[in-house]
Amino acid sequence: MKLLFSIILLSFLFSCASRNELVYFQQDSVVLNTTNRQFTTKFQPGDILTISITADDLKVSSPYNQVNIYQAGTLQSNSPFVPTYTIDQDGFIDFPQLGKIKLGGLTRLEAIDYIKKEVGKDIHNPGANITLRNFKISVLGEVVRPGTFTIDNDRVSILEALGLAGDMTINGVRKNVLVVREEDGQKNEYRIDLTKRESLNSPVYFLKQNDVIYVEPNGARIQSSKYTQNTSIFVSIAGLIITIVAVIVR
Repeated sequence: MKLLFSIILLSFLFSCASRNELVYFQQDSVVLNTTNRQFTTKFQPGDILTISITADDLKVSSPYNQVNIYQAGTLQSNSPFVPTYTIDQDGFIDFPQLGKIKLGGLTRLEAIDYIKKEVGKDIHNPGANITLRNFKISVLGEVVRPGTFTIDNDRVSILEALGLAGDMTINGVRKNVLVVREEDGQKNEYRIDLTKRESLNSPVYFLKQNDVIYVEPNGARIQSSKYTQNTSIFVSIAGLIITIVAVIVR
């Protein structure tokens, strides 16, 4: 009897989630477009870049590459020196030989083409490579491993971000995921329903650097948070009362 009462009580406290609340991208008639497939991140103020210039003659390209003072002198560094450039609030970096150049607002490939064109004025057929070092996104709320994650490339989807966080827990609301994004100095909020295929067309399906994803808890999770360890005591006492009543009635 006590066990039965406990099961009944818990069934009231924790409602069962339906398939419609848990399954991603449920079948519908929404037509998917290819806009997001062509999404590429654009550099913005605060981004930290590594830039390297190459050429057939190493001596020709060396003036465009920063050098560690330990590498330049007689001392040797135990770790390789990785030059970085931070984009300022106006979108510029200060690059060797070229001075202040504007990379803010450009994609990685656009920035590479621009630098190669500028360097190409002095050396023949230069090569260039740019890496965004601080592409980070944060995943908070009802996920297995909430936290901030550094991405190795400049393209990541919201599903990949949730994967890094171990996916949503069963208590996460998939129909109302919040993405906070900074655009032109302002924080903007986007809501995305991951149970619908139309979410693949969302402007936040592919994330930008510094995006924050928040998965809110469902009703069962909120309800359970109201109960403490005293719940087990209540269940035990209630079970005892039912047992005593059953004995008396018998």
